Amino acid sequence: MADESSRPQRRVRYKGTHPRQFQEKYKELDPAGHAAELEKVRERGHTPAGTHRPICVAEILEVLAPAPGEVGLDATLGYGGHAQELLARLAPGGRLFGIDVDPLELPRTEARLRALGFGEEVLVVRRMNFAGLPSLLPEAGGALDFILADLGVSSMQIDNPARGFTYKADGPLDLRLNPNRGRPASDLLRSLSREALAELLADLSDEPHALAIAQAVHGQPVATTRELAALVRGAVRPLLDPGTWQEEARGSLQRTFQALRIAVNDELGVLDQFLALLPGALKPGGRAAILTFHSGEDRRVKKAFQAGLRDGLYARIAPDPIRPSPEERRANPRSSSAKLRWAVKL
Repeated sequence: MADESSRPQRRVRYKGTHPRQFQEKYKELDPAGHAAELEKVRERGHTPAGTHRPICVAEILEVLAPAPGEVGLDATLGYGGHAQELLARLAPGGRLFGIDVDPLELPRTEARLRALGFGEEVLVVRRMNFAGLPSLLPEAGGALDFILADLGVSSMQIDNPARGFTYKADGPLDLRLNPNRGRPASDLLRSLSREALAELLADLSDEPHALAIAQAVHGQPVATTRELAALVRGAVRPLLDPGTWQEEARGSLQRTFQALRIAVNDELGVLDQFLALLPGALKPGGRAAILTFHSGEDRRVKKAFQAGLRDGLYARIAPDPIRPSPEERRANPRSSSAKLRWAVKL
């Protein structure tokens, strides 16, 4: 009699003709086995659940100009889309370091890249945040030819309700990039005063209805994404035009979740640390490229690069941010808020 563990496992069953729950989307959860079907989804301007589409790939490759034999760093490895393109241009003789703090997605990304033929001699993967950048330099030969940081949350993190990044599906209100460290957003909300929550929403996401949302949320036992979404909608609806309130409420929902995610992960503090370490990690003539997705990030990168130029750390910086092309924004709406800035070390 055959062992039960050796038998093919049935996929998760779902009601109706199309899977609705994330855990039922067997094609998206096995992208290698359903590449043709998922490409049709991308052609319609959507990102298949559990996957990610790298943004500004051509622009990043032009800015970083990776060349055979060089050593670089993808400081936010994510799904590995940028890394795959960089690795293809480093052969022969080059190496790419890829780091990320997400303990759930990093092993999957490494497995995908290894399956594409990128062995340990060309791709070095580490689970760490920006603070560990100096520890990589001895292994990299003392400094790097280029560094990329894509500060956006990966689509596979957003799509998984268990991570709590989206208001579109119910799940625990977590929002941690590393769910093994720190406290979830539900705990943060319980610790904040009404005034502190309003300030957080205004400062981290420019939310115009920050005070109304803070008044609605403060003191409520919010444990799930659906509970928070209901409170935000209820707070902003009386303030909006009856004919367009649902669309405008979506903006407030996005900004509220964004602000809590930034706070929970101390993203701006971590970015400040990264920007301070960046010049010392680059070789003379080394290139840096940073993709940001909201004004708080972009201001910090802009000011750090301007200060580095004044202080003689950088020879050149981006005069203006590079935006995704209209074609890319149509094909991938999640790219719409992206801004790319670059710097070249003196």
